[in-house]
Amino acid sequence: MVFVKVVKNKAYFKRFQVKYRRRREGKTDYQARRHLVLQDRTKYNTPKYRLVARITNKDVIAQIVQPTLTGDRVIKAAYSHELPAFGVKVGLTNYAACYCTGLLLARRMLSKLGLDKDYAGTKNVNGEYYCADDEAKEGRRPFKAILDSGLTRTTTGARVFGVLKGAVDGGVNVPHKDRRFPGFDKESGKLDASIHRNRIFGLHVSNYMKELEGDDPEEYNRHFSRFIKEGVSADKVEAMYKAAHAAIRADPNKKTSKPKKALPKNYKPKSYNQRPRTLKERKNCVRQKIQNLKNKLAA
Repeated sequence: MVFVKVVKNKAYFKRFQVKYRRRREGKTDYQARRHLVLQDRTKYNTPKYRLVARITNKDVIAQIVQPTLTGDRVIKAAYSHELPAFGVKVGLTNYAACYCTGLLLARRMLSKLGLDKDYAGTKNVNGEYYCADDEAKEGRRPFKAILDSGLTRTTTGARVFGVLKGAVDGGVNVPHKDRRFPGFDKESGKLDASIHRNRIFGLHVSNYMKELEGDDPEEYNRHFSRFIKEGVSADKVEAMYKAAHAAIRADPNKKTSKPKKALPKNYKPKSYNQRPRTLKERKNCVRQKIQNLKNKLAA
């Protein structure tokens, strides 16, 4: 006789504990989150801020988040769909757009804290390593946040690091190294800053536009239809991003949402919930039903 050991018996299911909802949905790595949120005992109740970077199919989301006992609290946020107000109307999910979104978040956060003049970041965007902590002044130190990339694969050249680089160049102190930036050579252990700069200003997109336009004009018209519609040619890509960086630094708190249309004066909102009837109205309703019934019987 062959005996099969029963593993999932009644005792197993009585002790079974359902995982967290966001773990079941595959949205949160709680082991990584625990290390990001955990604070030293000597710094009890001191906020530990995170630079949360998320990239969807149509948008780039950058937020400064503070964890609390009741849940996360978003201090400031920036989105790539706000970039058209600063001059970037197309290509809102590439590396250059990620950089602009990180820069916008950094300038907004420092403006809120009153540190925007003390820590302006680096205006000479050359793709090289930069850290705001190296330029710390007496008095208030630079604002510090830790990168939270979520479930994104942190491979070399990933767009998440474009958000990181934009926030760092904007004056926020995010502890990092240059190993994951585009242009880093693993064998030599050095970063080719020119390759990184090309990504920041969208020159990789510009070069591809020129190549595709010469090889296959029909595919170029289909692939870059929105660029053509907005009048952004391959030679104007770098200038577009340079102008966007200047506009973000000039006014990061610019209103980017369109004003809502004014409602007409006689506008009445729809009401789907009926008002409870009073006792008098209910009695009148009953009398009316009785009278209707009498009229039917009389007829």
